[in-house]
Amino acid sequence: MTVDAVPPPSGPQSERKDIFEKCWKFNRARALQEAGLYIYFETFGGREGCGPSEMMLGSRKILMFGSNDYLDLTWDPRVKEAAAAAIHKYGTGCSGSRLLNGTLPIHVQLEEELAEFMGKEAAIIFGTGFQANYAVIAALATEGELILCEHNLHASLVDGALRSSARTLRYRHNDMQHLERRLQQANGEGVLIVSESVFSMEGDIADLKAVTTLAKKYGARTYVDEAHGLGIFGPTGAGVAEEQGVLKDVDVVMGTFSKSLAAAGGFIAATEPIVHYLKHLSQPFVFSASVPPASVEAVRCALRILREEPERRHRLLRIADLIRRELSVLGFTVIDGNSPVVAVVIPDEIMLFQMAKELLEEGIYVNGVARPAATQNLLRISCTAAHTEAHAWQLIEVMERLAKRLNLELEKPAKAARLAL
Repeated sequence: MTVDAVPPPSGPQSERKDIFEKCWKFNRARALQEAGLYIYFETFGGREGCGPSEMMLGSRKILMFGSNDYLDLTWDPRVKEAAAAAIHKYGTGCSGSRLLNGTLPIHVQLEEELAEFMGKEAAIIFGTGFQANYAVIAALATEGELILCEHNLHASLVDGALRSSARTLRYRHNDMQHLERRLQQANGEGVLIVSESVFSMEGDIADLKAVTTLAKKYGARTYVDEAHGLGIFGPTGAGVAEEQGVLKDVDVVMGTFSKSLAAAGGFIAATEPIVHYLKHLSQPFVFSASVPPASVEAVRCALRILREEPERRHRLLRIADLIRRELSVLGFTVIDGNSPVVAVVIPDEIMLFQMAKELLEEGIYVNGVARPAATQNLLRISCTAAHTEAHAWQLIEVMERLAKRLNLELEKPAKAARLAL
């Protein structure tokens, strides 16, 4: 039976509002499907027989510019072998929470390694990065306290703040003067400042040095999401806070396994008392099954490779910089940044979907991100260590051709000469 065929409620209760009414009325995605512009839930295959940064989509090879596998480790033989060995030794899961029967030696080892890597006393791992943010923000900030949220935060952080009983205020994106005014509005409350390091949709970077300076000035605490900075920035790859020299000043650092660390899960690193508190009072942690052994050992292996092969992160940043500069030269509106995420603003939503769909027809996958998932409609290009200069030029040339074909209004092209790596 199709959704349209579901009968509306009838009988004596028919005048009462049905809780599912909003489901029947939700038609935004169906309208895009009917128009041939729907770009979500594509079903990708593996990489068997594919080149670097390629994936199978049906019977076609697609150049993947939409993956957050920044260091190109999800298919690394060493990572896959580590995951397989964990299954052979520990099975596919613990079938229990960490608090009870779900703690294995490798869970403890990974937490110790992450704490050491992030320069903190302790760490705690969660089933997903979303769960880590949601769980920790909700547990750390309680009634009578204040959360100051960066305006462009990921949904997981926003939901954590909403779940908390603390008062929440937002400060404008990368606006340190506004953050200071917000700090001055605290009524003697304990304050937690929450920011991403690399903003996940836009790809620009937070001024964490200024954030931590203000936090010290006003006696606030800081929580930094390094999901898109971990493995990419800093002398050891510990993230933007390390790059800016303030890692020791950030009170709680969050990271995810689903980007640079080739698995699923997340973690936070902080002082031992904070981690001890969360282990017992963070409900999503206490009442969730532990991270499967295969993911744990995949992360441990990826962490070793990350430290031993820094050229991976250096290469992907050069590729991202090339794409960002060249698209700007062509007249595309590209958000300033220096991260693996190249965000191209496409103001008109229909044009956004057309560009993403046409790119896929040309054999290139990028993420189309429509509001309100981001503050602007964006083509979100993700660069990885698997991309080559040839891949970058292929993307650039196809985008230039599609912009002309679709009559996408571009800014006046810059006079700068074409740039190469």
